[in-house]
Amino acid sequence: MRHQRGGTAKADKLQRGSEFKGDLMLERAKTLLRPSARSNVPPFMVMDVVAAAARLESQGRRIVHMEVGQPVAGAPVTAVAAVRAALGNGPHGYTEALGIASLRQRIARSYSGWRGSEGNGLDIDPERIVVTTGSSAGFMLAFLAAFEAGDRVAVAVPGYPPYRHILAALGCEPVLLETTAATRWSLTCEALLAEHRVRPLKGVVVASPANPTGTMMPAQALADLVRSAEDAGITVISDEIYHGLDYAFTAKTAAYLSDDAIIINSFSKYFCMTGWRIGWMVVPSVLVRPIERLQQNLAISVPTLSQIAAEAAFDARAELEKVKQGYEKNRRILLDGLPRAGLTSFLPVDGAFYLYADISRFSTDSFEFATRMLDEAGVAATPGVDFDPVHGRNFLRLCYAGAPDEMREAVERIDKWLRG
Repeated sequence: MRHQRGGTAKADKLQRGSEFKGDLMLERAKTLLRPSARSNVPPFMVMDVVAAAARLESQGRRIVHMEVGQPVAGAPVTAVAAVRAALGNGPHGYTEALGIASLRQRIARSYSGWRGSEGNGLDIDPERIVVTTGSSAGFMLAFLAAFEAGDRVAVAVPGYPPYRHILAALGCEPVLLETTAATRWSLTCEALLAEHRVRPLKGVVVASPANPTGTMMPAQALADLVRSAEDAGITVISDEIYHGLDYAFTAKTAAYLSDDAIIINSFSKYFCMTGWRIGWMVVPSVLVRPIERLQQNLAISVPTLSQIAAEAAFDARAELEKVKQGYEKNRRILLDGLPRAGLTSFLPVDGAFYLYADISRFSTDSFEFATRMLDEAGVAATPGVDFDPVHGRNFLRLCYAGAPDEMREAVERIDKWLRG
């Protein structure tokens, strides 16, 4: 018995020692594994809305989704067929860091032929094309290649949140320039240069059509902004991922205006390939090698099958234009129906597939409004504070990339909910 008690005491001592060491290791880990300051960026709130909607759907609720900016249509038939054919011809290893040569050539050619109406027959050197893992990687590569930590880069508000979040994570300073109805909710030369005189800017991000507003800059306004920026030594980064989805007038690519602008585009929106995570850049010649080096180290290359699909997607013009016609129908459903429900004030709905609605007659807390609309009406939308930390409390973004029947259902639900 004495031997057993001694053995138990020894075991208890070893256990206490192990627990003590474990506590020490945990405390040490807390001091070693502190998140970096650069990782302390705000969440992309729309993804929180997606999660909340999914929880309600798991409870058996039917939710009409108008929160995420992605087409309800899938990838073009030509893209899917090309991937199926390629799967039998593997293996599919790394590609060149800048992308498969034939895809880069096809993208360059699209500016002179397939997309000639917007580019006016541009002759783009395929060597200036960089294939990226979605437009998100394009922004990271552009910011890393063009700016140093501490550089100030202007972005419009309301605007796409990751512009400022990525810039902040990379150590740059995003400078928020407010837009108003007086300037048709677009950046102006005057606002840009006024801020530049206060403290020099190194860059500016321009988007037309814009997210979340759907507004577009007329060709002359864009040309004036690009010229004024570059005359002042400000690098222009043009987000053109919604090109092709224009209703008021044809979008103009900044590549037509300057060889020094950085163009970022994607197969996600017009081409309906969000989950394939593939985009492209048109970059000044001087940045091709720096961006290639960054791509080699950060990603090696873009997924091969996605590149194969993207090249084939250019053969789907008729299919994609039919999808666009569906967006135009949805746009009309909302513009006709929402005013009857009480949402009467919108920003110009020129392009993309968003309607940015003023909800101030009902609420000055767009997050709370969106939360209640999801819970009580079963319609998911994105609060404006995601896009504008100040005035966004008065706005709600509604995405109309779904099916027409869903848009009608959403209008009916919102109408019934607002009328109480």
